[in-house]
Formats: sequence, C-alpha cells, structure tokens
Amino acid sequence: MRFKLLDRIVDLKAGVSITAVKGLTLAEDYLADHFPLFPVLPGVFMLEAMSQASAWLIRATEDFQHSIVVLREARNVKYADFVAPGQMLTVQAEIVTEAERETKLRVQGAVDGKTNVTARLVMVRYNLADGWPSRASTDAHIIRQMREQFHVLYRPCTSRSGHYENGSVASSVLAANRAPR
Repeated sequence: MRFKLLDRIVDLKAGVSITAVKGLTLAEDYLADHFPLFPVLPGVFMLEAMSQASAWLIRATEDFQHSIVVLREARNVKYADFVAPGQMLTVQAEIVTEAERETKLRVQGAVDGKTNVTARLVMVRYNLADGWPSRASTDAHIIRQMREQFHVLYRPCTSRSGHYENGSVASSVLAANRAPR
C-alpha cells in the first residue's frame, strides 16, 4: 500500500469498534495536484482511510489470523465536506456483522465533530496459502509486518491498576508524563 492514511489508533474495542486519526498537512505529495489552489484530501483517500481503520479493527479482532484484509465493497458513500491541511480526520468504524471471511462495517469520518464522510463497507480476509500452499511463508511475513505497523499505530497505555485506559492521545501523553525516567 503506497499511502498509509492513519497516523494513530486512539481507541480500539476488538470485535466492536475502532477510532483512528489522520492529520492532513501541506507536505502530502498528492496535494500538489489535488488541487494546487484549493488543496483538500481526495475523497477516495477518505474512503481509503476508512478502509484502513476497518482492516486494523478486523486484524485486532481476529489476532492477525489473515495476511490479507481488503475492501470488497463500499456502499452508500456520502461526502459532506472537505478535509483541508491543518485539519484532523477522525475515522470511526463499527462492526455490524461478521462471517467467516467477510465483515460488514458502518464507518464515518469527521473533522471537529462534524461528519465529512459516511459509508457501509464490506471487508474480506484470507491468507495467500488458502489458494497457494507454497505461499504460507509470505503470509507469515505479511502478518509479522502488520503486527509491527499496528504496534506503531496503537499504543494503549495502562493505568497503575493494569487496566487499559481509553487509549486517547491525551491519556497517552499523560501516562508518558507520569512514567519514571
């Protein structure tokens, strides 16, 4: 995947929902073309950010059992507003139904609490070895890479009691400030 469109996972309830954020800066390469005098996050990238958040929720829910988690279908995609440099898109995905290889989700993206995009996504998951047994090592490699990326995106902090706090950026900063140095 060329563009990683999430900066941080701020809340995760495996099997239920995820909240992730994407901060848009003028440094994004594609803004030079979209559009030079009115730079905004392309709508397809908003949809991709929602797909990526959904994929992380599925991976976390199933403990990274599948190497491939991809968008099969986007339904009822509705765009309401632009995302401009300096703004943060907050993506929330919620599992609606889950089958053996398919998950349906309700997803939205918002800036400052105002909805910018909504959709119903259908994601599918599988391993390459399902069709080509000789690719089992590729599956293992991809899963290892996805776990590493996940640990960069999501670093839940624990309270002194050992329970996870809400995982928000603010609580992560507070926990880091409390940690002994």
